[in-house]
Amino acid sequence: MAEKKKFTLEYEVRSSPRILYSFISEPNGLSQWFADDVNFRDQVYTFTWDDEQQKAKLVSIKENKLVKFKWLDDEPQCYFEMEIVQDELTNDVALSITDFTTDELLAEKKLIWDNQIDYLISVLGA
Repeated sequence: MAEKKKFTLEYEVRSSPRILYSFISEPNGLSQWFADDVNFRDQVYTFTWDDEQQKAKLVSIKENKLVKFKWLDDEPQCYFEMEIVQDELTNDVALSITDFTTDELLAEKKLIWDNQIDYLISVLGA
């Protein structure tokens, strides 16, 4: 199996960090753009897409700043993280995504994130 490598993407989002944070950290917010349905129990999020489920453990959280998840069925070093970055001078807000994938799937994975974030921005009305 090919080795997974870390990659980072950044998207400008016209939203306050507080509002954006609710969309990346709360099951209700995540279910509006990231997955069809999201449930949370015992630090584990269950994400559902078209009747397919994946579970991720919440491994790190910083209020109005960052959430980090680890897929339960993924390699130990792999995780995905969504971090809210705010420019100190302009107050512009961006969402930084860190994820892991193989070289062969990198373009596809980036496209998936591009589409997901486009959908998030439309849900936010930003």
